[in-house]
Amino acid sequence: MFSRKKTVKKEMDRELLLHIKELKREWETLNTIIEQSIEPSDDGLNDLAVAKAKYFYLLREARFRGINALS
Repeated sequence: MFSRKKTVKKEMDRELLLHIKELKREWETLNTIIEQSIEPSDDGLNDLAVAKAKYFYLLREARFRGINALS
């Protein structure tokens, strides 16, 4: 009974780490595009803000779960 919970928790932690890595890449890509733009569009800036907010939210969730997301 307890091993099932641990297995599910480990799987969810792995998925969380994958999502964090994907969002970090997305955020860095959008940031690079915005920095290289002469006049960044409002949509681009909004997408950047959303990606950043999602990334930091998942980092807080990882800290709450006690996993190291930055390794």
